[in-house]
Amino acid sequence: MTSGTPISSGRVTLPVEKGMEKEVLELASKWGIDAVRDSDGTEMSEEIMKMGFEVYSTLCLIREDNEWAKANRDCLQQIYLMSDCCTAVSDVLEINPIEHYYSEQFELDTFHDPKKWWEVIDRTTGEVVDPEHWSFDREKKVVIIRKAKKWHRYTVSFLAYQIWEPVSMYNHKTNNWQTEHRLPVDPRHPKARAHLLETLDRWLQEHPNTSIVRFTTFFYNFDLIYDNEGKERQVDWFGYLSCVSPYAIEQFEKEYGYRLRPEDFVDMGYYNTPFRNPTKKYLDWMDFNQRFIAELAAECVERVHRAGKKAVMFLGDHWAGTEPYGKYFNRIGLDAVVGAAGDGVTTRMITDIPVKATEVRFYPYFFPDIFCDGGDPVGELLKVWLKSRRALLRKPADRMGYGGYLSLAWRFPDFIERVAQICQEFRDIHTMSRGTKPYSASFKVAVLNTWGKIRSWMTHQIAHSLWNQKCYSYLGVFEALAGLPFEVEFISFNDIKESGIPKETGVIISVGDAGTSWSGGEYWSDVKIQTTIREWVANGGGFIGVGEPTAFEYNGSFFQLADILGVQKETGFTMSHNKPKVVPEKKHFIIDDVKGNIDHGEGIDSIYKYSDNLKVLNIQNNSIALSANNFVKGRAVYLAGLPYNIENARLLMRAIYWAASKESEMFDWYCDNSNTECAVYPEAGRFVVINNTLEPQRTSVIRYGEKIIELDLQPMGYKWLEI
Repeated sequence: MTSGTPISSGRVTLPVEKGMEKEVLELASKWGIDAVRDSDGTEMSEEIMKMGFEVYSTLCLIREDNEWAKANRDCLQQIYLMSDCCTAVSDVLEINPIEHYYSEQFELDTFHDPKKWWEVIDRTTGEVVDPEHWSFDREKKVVIIRKAKKWHRYTVSFLAYQIWEPVSMYNHKTNNWQTEHRLPVDPRHPKARAHLLETLDRWLQEHPNTSIVRFTTFFYNFDLIYDNEGKERQVDWFGYLSCVSPYAIEQFEKEYGYRLRPEDFVDMGYYNTPFRNPTKKYLDWMDFNQRFIAELAAECVERVHRAGKKAVMFLGDHWAGTEPYGKYFNRIGLDAVVGAAGDGVTTRMITDIPVKATEVRFYPYFFPDIFCDGGDPVGELLKVWLKSRRALLRKPADRMGYGGYLSLAWRFPDFIERVAQICQEFRDIHTMSRGTKPYSASFKVAVLNTWGKIRSWMTHQIAHSLWNQKCYSYLGVFEALAGLPFEVEFISFNDIKESGIPKETGVIISVGDAGTSWSGGEYWSDVKIQTTIREWVANGGGFIGVGEPTAFEYNGSFFQLADILGVQKETGFTMSHNKPKVVPEKKHFIIDDVKGNIDHGEGIDSIYKYSDNLKVLNIQNNSIALSANNFVKGRAVYLAGLPYNIENARLLMRAIYWAASKESEMFDWYCDNSNTECAVYPEAGRFVVINNTLEPQRTSVIRYGEKIIELDLQPMGYKWLEI
C-alpha cells in the first residue's frame, strides 16, 4: 500500500475503556486519533478524558433513567403486533396473540381497553370481526372468538408494551451481558418529555469533560422484533412501529381528522416495510412523527449547545423520524451525523447527508462475534474498506472511527497495524483532494422509485449491510454506483408527475422486483408517468431497468415500457405466442470489458425479445439477462440482476455511458484494467488510482482517449499523482 504523503494525524475517533490508558496513548501515535468515545457498557476514565482528545459521550435519553421508567410504566414505548394466522376448526377459536413473540421484549397492553384498541380480522374475507363476537380472557391472556366461521383464518392485532429497549437488548444478547434490562420511555407523553429534558440538563452538568454529545439516536428505534426463542423475527431499518401509543393515535386524529386502525400499522403482517408502496395513511403517520421528533430533537440540541458542547446523531438505531433526507431534518440543527458503514452504499448514505459534518464508523465493530478465537477481523476490515474507499473518493466523510470494545481489538495486533494504514489512507483523501469535488460525467444519473429522495442510498436495505436474498442482485447496482464517476440523485414517481424529469438527468435507473416500491408497482399504470418518460427517452434520454422494471400487469402488458426496454416478461398469459429466438451479440460497447461469465445473481426468468431493434448481450437460463435497445433518439439497457463485484461495476459504468449516448466521454478518465479505478480532482490538480483487489495489478490510465501513464499497484494499493 502506497500513500505518497507523510504520516499525519487527526480525523479518527477511538472507542476507549477504563484501564486501557496506555493502549490509548499508543494508538494516538499509531492511528493518529484525536477523539475518544465511550460505548454502550463501557466507562471512560478521568485520565483518558484529560489526555487532550475531544471526548464523545454516548447518550440514549429514552433508557437513561431506568428507575423512572419502572415507576411510570404507562409511559413505556408501545407497538402494534399481529398474532399468527389461526384456522377455525369450530365456531369457537382461541388465539394467544403474543405466543410467538419474545416475552422479555413485549408485554400485552391490558391497561387500554382491548375492545377499543385491538382488532380481530377474518383473513379469509378481510372483514373486521365485530367486537361483540370476541372477548379477551385476562387470566389466560387469550382472545376468544365466538361465531367463528369454520375453516376461515383469523388474526388479532394488539397493542403491547416494550419492556426491553431493543438496542440494549441486542447488545446484551451479542455480548452476553447480565445487567438489568433497560426500559424505553415514550417522549410523546408530556410527563415523559419533561422528564427526558430534565434528565438531559442534569446529564450535561454531570459531564463537564464531554465536548461532543452523541445521541443514540434520539427516541424511537427501528422495528426490531424478536420471536419467542429470542431470534430476530422482523427487522426494518425504516419502520415506525415504536412510535405507536393510544395517546399518539388520539393526537393524530385531532390533527388529521381521521382515526388510524390497528390494521394501518400491522398492514396484514407486512408492517409497512419500505418494500411496499406506502399508503396515504402511513405517509401521514410518518409526517406526523417526523415533525414531532424533529421539534423535540431540536430542543435537545439547543440545550447541548447552551452547555457549550456539540451535538451529533448516530444514524442507525433510534432514528425513526429523524430521516436524514427528509424535509424536517435540517430543523434539528445537528453539528454532525455519525453512522456505521459496512460497504460503499452505507458509506454514501452517511456522507451525502446534508449536515455540517459526517463521520463514518467502519465495520467490523469490536464485538466478540468477530474478535474471537477463529474470527477474522482483518479479513472483515479489508472487505469493508475495499467497498467504502470507492465511495469516500466520490464523497469523503469528515471523520472515521470504529465502535465496540478496544480490549477485544487489542488482542489482534495484525488488525491494529492494518487499521493504522487505513487511517492514513483516509486522511490522504482529504489532504490530496483539498476538499474539492471529484470529476463527474457531464450528466446526472437518477434512481427512480416510489420513495425518491427520502430513501437516498437506502433502497433494498433491510438491516445494515447484510446480505439478503431478493436484495443482493439489486443492491449491487447501488454498490457499484457509490464509487462510479456520476452524480446520483434519487427521484420519485410523484416528482415526475409534479415536476417532470430533472434537466441535468442523462440516465434513469429503475431497479427491483415487480410490485415493490423500488420497481414502482401500480405507479406504472399512470398515463402521465408513462408518457413523460417515453417522450424524454425519445428525445435522447437513457433508461436502465434491472430485474422487473416498469412491471405492472395492465392493458395487456407486464413491462409497461417494453417498447423502450425492448424486452417483455412472460407471466403465463401469452404462452400461446411464439417468442423470437435470439443469439447474443459477441461485440458491444457495454460488454467490451467482460472477460468471463456475467454474474446476474438470482436473475429473472422468461424475459423475451420485444423490439426489432434489440441487441441481446447475454442469456441466462434461456432468458434474456442483458440487452440494449434503441428507442427513437434514446437508448435503454435491461439487466436481469447485478450483484456487486468489480467486473459488474465496470459493466454498469459502460451501460450508463452507452444509455446516455456518451460513450466517448467514458475515456476522458479511464483505467484499462477493470480491477482498478481512478478518481480525479481537477481543482486540486491530482488524481488517485486504486486497486480494488487483493492481488497486484498493472493498469494504464487513459485521458481523453490516450494513455498517460502505466502503473503497478500493490494489493489494495493506491497512488496519488499530479494531473
